[in-house]
Parts: sequence; structure tokens; C-alpha cells
Amino acid sequence: MPDAKPTFVNDATAVLPHRVLKPEKPGPHPTVVMIHGYLGNEDVMWVFSQTLPKDWLLVAPRAIVQEKEHSFSWHPRQSGKWPTLEDFDTAVSHLSHFIKTLPQQLDADPKQIYLMGFSQGAAAAFALAIREPGCVQGIASLVGFMPRQIHAAIHQTKLADLPVLMAVGTEDDQVPVEIARECGKAVRAMGAFLEYREYETGHKLNGEGMRKLKKWWAERAAL
Repeated sequence: MPDAKPTFVNDATAVLPHRVLKPEKPGPHPTVVMIHGYLGNEDVMWVFSQTLPKDWLLVAPRAIVQEKEHSFSWHPRQSGKWPTLEDFDTAVSHLSHFIKTLPQQLDADPKQIYLMGFSQGAAAAFALAIREPGCVQGIASLVGFMPRQIHAAIHQTKLADLPVLMAVGTEDDQVPVEIARECGKAVRAMGAFLEYREYETGHKLNGEGMRKLKKWWAERAAL
């Protein structure tokens, strides 16, 4: 990515506080909305920007529930309970509204909007794609998971032909690999064009995973 630093936006035009890195070239721009995980904020996803195509618009929104200072989540978390699709409905509403403002506010190309979510952020990305099929053109799920209670979405193949990359840690103590594998089966059952990759790491992406992520984004840029 260029040396330019992402700009913080939290004014009257912002549906969600966010950081944005605008391309130097004129738009409309292919766009990646980077969705942080539990206890994150709009600053934490930029480590993954190195994997993204140059001259794309990058936007990182802040989640809607404040857990503590500088730490946010996409739904009120309940200890010991995996969230359901319904649990993400408020987040989906905010994210959908946020994304729909991007073409006018930042010259995003509405036909080239992608999501990259980490952990709970990946679950929010899947929830959005399920609730509003066709709103995004691909999802990169980084040590993430699929919300529960998605039987209807599977039956209706809600993710039909959507490119999805799932990067999973075999030593992940937050999203156990057994859960991740189950989620991968659900994503595939919903009709997504899924690339599922496991890496010998914990709740993070290792070097091999980062290289795969960069390759996957390069393939999106070449379309």
C-alpha cells in the first residue's frame, strides 16, 4: 500500500466511525470493507492492508457496541454462547447502511465491494451477505465463523457463487478448528465458491496465511 495513512472520519456524514484510505487515481474504486473482531476498533485491521491490491479503496468501520475504552463488538456477547444469525441483525443494518453510502461519499464502485472480516467481524460479514444477497462480491474470513441457526439460508443457497476465502488456525483457542470446519461446510452448502485453508497457528494469520490472502485478493483484482 502507499505510504499514506488512513484518515479517521466521524462527522455528520458517517454512518459508523471509520478510517479510510483513498486511492490517488479517480474512481469509481473497487472497495474492501475491513471488519474488525471482538474488542477491536477501526485501527486494528490495517495490518492486513499489505495483502490488498494497490489503488483500491479501503475502509475500516468501528463496531456498534462499546465493550470498554477503545474496544467494540458487533453484538452484545454472551459468555459460552455462539451467536445466531439474528444476533447480528442490528450490525447488519448498520453495515448495510454504511456500505450503501460509500459510492456517494467515497466514489466506491457498488459493483466491486468486498468484505474482509476477522473473527467476529467475519461472522458479521457472513450475516450481511446472507441477509442481503448480492450486496457484496466476495468475503475473506480470517479465523472467523458462521453464525448459528442458518438452516433457511443453507436451504435457499444464500451465498450462491460468492467467492469466499476461509483462513483457519488449527491451534485456535477462540474458534476451534472443529467449529471452523463445520462453518466451512455451511458456507459451501450455501453455494459459495469456497477456498478453505487451515494453517498451523492460533487465533491469527501466519505468514503462509498472509501470502494466500494476498494471492486471493490479486485474483479478485484480475477479474
